[in-house]
Amino acid sequence: MDIRRALPADLPAVAAIYGREALEGHATFDLEPRPMHLWEEPLTASGPGEHFLVAEDDGAVVGYATSGPYRPKPAYLHTRESTVYVAPDGQGRGTGRALYDVLLPLLAADGVRAVVAGVALPNPASLALHRACGFEEVGTMRQVGRKFDRWIDLTWLQKLLA
Repeated sequence: MDIRRALPADLPAVAAIYGREALEGHATFDLEPRPMHLWEEPLTASGPGEHFLVAEDDGAVVGYATSGPYRPKPAYLHTRESTVYVAPDGQGRGTGRALYDVLLPLLAADGVRAVVAGVALPNPASLALHRACGFEEVGTMRQVGRKFDRWIDLTWLQKLLA
């Protein structure tokens, strides 16, 4: 498996991974796939702590990770929010871990102090991934999302890099 910076040619596969989750899963609270122009924005982001990586296996994109601002306020400059999505055929094969193994050192090199991630529940695999990568749970917000006619909790995790 190769972890590398995302390229424009990767966007259809990335959009398909996310779109499936928007339509069928609850890892995102989006209800519809994102338009392609929204996937182009992270490709051009170049500030410290802004990364867009893909996991490629046998020539196919099987997952991706992004990191960007947690909130648009100056005091949060050294905090970044991360996201990792893995296609069904890439799950259970260490894809998420491989993405974080590249992403977290990049963030540390950028001077990022804290990385946060939100995990919609239930998602034991994502919680296990984040724990294995050194994240710790910092709180659960109850019933903050509604999708598929049910309320969804969101657990926040955090990893200090320095």
